[in-house]
Amino acid sequence: MPTKRSAIDALRKLEADRQALDERQRELEEKAALELGQLILGSGVEAFSRKGLRQASEMLGKLGEAEALRRLGSEPAASGRSGTPAGS
Repeated sequence: MPTKRSAIDALRKLEADRQALDERQRELEEKAALELGQLILGSGVEAFSRKGLRQASEMLGKLGEAEALRRLGSEPAASGRSGTPAGS
């Protein structure tokens, strides 16, 4: 006869799963930060102050890609983002 898992065991497992997911999220956020940093280096915005870069990033995020590019005088690529840098 199979034993039914107790609620206490289920809670322990849930907490362990949650901790593993939190760690995975931290790892992915760190990798994403490295990817974004590599995109920014050499673009000129690395000369912005931390505060200025944060403000500009937040404003661009609120506008969205197409509107931000339109306002900056550049048209978004017709095919959308490819996920790879040009020339790669």
